[in-house]
Amino acid sequence: MRSTINKLIFNLHYFLVHEDGQDLVEYALVVALIAFGATAGMKALATGLNSSFGNISTKLGSYVS
Repeated sequence: MRSTINKLIFNLHYFLVHEDGQDLVEYALVVALIAFGATAGMKALATGLNSSFGNISTKLGSYVS
């Protein structure tokens, strides 16, 4: 029983002291933030492009008619 508790304390101390896995979590958060920003930017870009092509279509339609 005592060795199990010692192992548990050792493992807990190891996880608290060593920061090996934090880099992966930080990279994942940065990638998620970039993906979120790109998604928000794409929506605004798509709205602007749709509006621009609508204006071009209206102008071309008036010249053809």
